Amino acid sequence: MNTGDLLQIEPLELQFPFELKKQISCSLQLSNKSDNYVAFKVKTTNPKKYCVRPNTGVVLPHSTCDVIVTMQAQKEAPADMQCRDKFLLQCVVVSPGSTAKDITAEMFSKESGNHVEECKLRVSYVPPPQPPSPVREGSEEGSSPRATVSDNGTVNQTSDFNTISKGLLDQQESSTEVKALISRLTDEKRSAIQQNNKLQQELELLRRRSRGGGIPFMYVIIVGLIGLMLGYLLKRT
Repeated sequence: MNTGDLLQIEPLELQFPFELKKQISCSLQLSNKSDNYVAFKVKTTNPKKYCVRPNTGVVLPHSTCDVIVTMQAQKEAPADMQCRDKFLLQCVVVSPGSTAKDITAEMFSKESGNHVEECKLRVSYVPPPQPPSPVREGSEEGSSPRATVSDNGTVNQTSDFNTISKGLLDQQESSTEVKALISRLTDEKRSAIQQNNKLQQELELLRRRSRGGGIPFMYVIIVGLIGLMLGYLLKRT
């Protein structure tokens, strides 16, 4: 869109993604399609609320100029998110070789007989951009791991590889612990069998001696009970 024959302005509506207590900026692009030097000036109905840089300047022939409009941080949201602020951009042809230092207020005065072109710009508030979802792809239960792509375009599977490797190492460690436990129980069982056999031999020897009257019968019974208890514990293991 343009102000007439001097400057083209894009966009004609300033859209601010409104957020409380945060400065927000948007830009205007002024394009000079003519062979003239064109001076411009930006005004607003609420100068305390906005900062315009540059608010005056000269656009050279067949060139462009970017204007940054910054809205100061707001403490309260407007009713219905409607903004009634407006901007006015004025432009006028100046002498070749003019710079921003040569601009005066009289240049934009129609009472002085200058040909001043004007364009009104509206202001609107739009919802702020939504942040990306914190859920990483491939993290859902039952889904397969997915590779990620880095900024330079390479495929990155490091995190998935580390996860799989850790799982395999945990399984190996668990398998090693199980094997060590089985080996220890086997050794204990073998030792218990040997002790049981030894006690049975001693019991048989005591029985033979008791028949000859050399050893009290009660002692034989006690040794027999010990052998039975060892046998019971052996069966449980």
